[in-house]
Amino acid sequence: MDSPAISAIQILLVEDNKGDIELTQEKLRESKVLNELHVVQNGIEAISFLRKEGKYLDSVTPDLILLDLNLPKKSGLEVLKDIKSDEVLHKIPVVILTSSAAEIDIARSYDLKANAYVVKPVDLYGFGEIIRGIDHFWLTVVKYPTAG
Repeated sequence: MDSPAISAIQILLVEDNKGDIELTQEKLRESKVLNELHVVQNGIEAISFLRKEGKYLDSVTPDLILLDLNLPKKSGLEVLKDIKSDEVLHKIPVVILTSSAAEIDIARSYDLKANAYVVKPVDLYGFGEIIRGIDHFWLTVVKYPTAG
C-alpha cells in the first residue's frame, strides 16, 4: 500500500522589511517541517493573494498567516479585520509578527481575533528563535482541519 503524499504547510508572510523576509525564509528553510513560504509586501497584496485576485489567481490558500502590523497601503490591523470577517478566510490562523509592543496594538489585534501576537526581537538571534518557536508550535504541534 502506498503512503499518502506529505504536503507542505502553506505559509503566507505579509511583511515589507526585506531583512525580516530573508531571515524568516532562512529559518523556515532550516525547519524540520515541509513548508512553502509565500511573501507579499503590503496589505493590499495580502488580500489579493488570499482572495485569489489579479496576479494571484493561482495562489494557494495558506495554512498559516504571519502578519506584520506596520504595512504600506493597508495596515496589518485592516488586513486582519478583512480576514477574520471573511466567510472563507476566517478560519486561517493569523499570527501577528510585529515590532510593536504597544498595548493598544496587542489589544486591538486580539479584539480582531488574531490567534497570537509576537513582538519581533531587535537582535538576529532572538528573531531566529521566534521563527523556530513559530515553526515548532504552528507547524508541528497544531492540527489543522483537512480540506473538504
